[in-house]
Amino acid sequence: MKASARIDRGQFDAAFNQWYRFAEQRMERAALIATDTATKRALSELRSSGAGAGLGRLFQGVGSSSDLQTGRGVHRYPNGGFSASGVLFVRSGSERTRGAIEAYTQGASIRPVRARYLWITGPDLPRVTGRYRMTPELYLKNGFDKKIGPLVFVPAPGGRAYLIVKAVGVNALGKGRSAKSLTKKGLPRKGQVVRENLIAFIGIPRTDRAARIDVAAIMAGAAAELETLFYNALGRI
Repeated sequence: MKASARIDRGQFDAAFNQWYRFAEQRMERAALIATDTATKRALSELRSSGAGAGLGRLFQGVGSSSDLQTGRGVHRYPNGGFSASGVLFVRSGSERTRGAIEAYTQGASIRPVRARYLWITGPDLPRVTGRYRMTPELYLKNGFDKKIGPLVFVPAPGGRAYLIVKAVGVNALGKGRSAKSLTKKGLPRKGQVVRENLIAFIGIPRTDRAARIDVAAIMAGAAAELETLFYNALGRI
């Protein structure tokens, strides 16, 4: 008995090409999953680091995206191969938030733009008015000169200055953000005592902010995990 077999090269190539494309698709999918996972982990670490550095929810103004999330898929190169990526970006439209994120990740020297001083709100004034940080302009615009008292400019050594309010009531137990005007009789309100000269705003010519969050290190850590994340994803597909 004789047995023989003949292999049609065309059919072999077709089967191999089909297997190769299937394997390539698995690797592409695994790369998309890996980069998406790494990007989300980097965002989580960035926000956690910001909160740990005393910056509260500042980095909620940062978002993430990836080729998996956008549905674009991998980027294929003309000479073969592909890449997948993810990115962190500042999503907040607030110039103040964007500036603060830049300052605390890159460092910055902040100077006044339209005035001589940068004004820091004193501990006895409201920190915000409406949705905005309290400033001397908003103090006047929103009627705090009537609710608390008119501002008086006082120069100070070292190029600084103060805006003070004379004869104002503050919490008797030292609770902050409690300043109120005296009564018509010139007496403090219930639970308050008189402060003869209350510092409402502290004016400084500039301030330097040191970088407190190392974004490059966070992203490098995420990149170092990519190989493990890729093989984990490949094993699940």
